[in-house]
Amino acid sequence: MPTSQPDASQPSQDRATPDHLLHTRTGTEVSPEDVVLATGRDITPRNLEWARRKLAEEGPAVIEKLLP
Repeated sequence: MPTSQPDASQPSQDRATPDHLLHTRTGTEVSPEDVVLATGRDITPRNLEWARRKLAEEGPAVIEKLLP
């Protein structure tokens, strides 16, 4: 009688996502709002100022450091 469990000898379909698919940059400019949202914070004047400083210091690649 067949079971609903997959055969352990077959490769799992649950695999890690390749690194090249995880990058977030689309070639568009990164805004302070994008940086704030990437951290899961609310868009407030204080958080926007923090994001502006991060963008000025690290450039648009800062978004890559915040998101996988």
